[in-house]
Amino acid sequence: MRIDLNNLLSGVVTKLDIDYNLDLSNLIYSTYNPIKNGVNVIGSLYSKADVLYLDINISFDFYGFCDRCAEEVKKNFSFNVKRIVVEKLENEEDDDDYIVVSNRELDLDELVNEEVSLSLPNKILCKDDCKGLCPKCGANLNVKQCNCKKDVDPRMEALLQLLEDE
Repeated sequence: MRIDLNNLLSGVVTKLDIDYNLDLSNLIYSTYNPIKNGVNVIGSLYSKADVLYLDINISFDFYGFCDRCAEEVKKNFSFNVKRIVVEKLENEEDDDDYIVVSNRELDLDELVNEEVSLSLPNKILCKDDCKGLCPKCGANLNVKQCNCKKDVDPRMEALLQLLEDE
């Protein structure tokens, strides 16, 4: 969504409401697309004392697979993004708080795409205490316990014996 900022910058309007759904079906995470229903963007772009502010909420459902047990996972993400909109930036160190626009036009899709990409988790778990899969038989240990013998790392045998002695 491209937003023409001329009316806001000239003072014709002081607020512009934003409410749209962005299709990110081309976003690839690992080897699949985790966002099936698009990204909801709701908020506003407003002018206050000759400064433009962007205040939006980004929400979407994330579909993936647990990194331990490979079960399908659906998580809801929702977060706020607040930025000051400027035509030029004097200090590059502060660019996380600002959006630099050219030709008095804001490309909101680019910002939302970047924010969504940065919010995606490095590790996906179906639950915090996921037990994963048995390395021998492949059973999902969250569903049932298997009878496979647990191998002990030979480097840890001395510690295991100390625990057994107590």
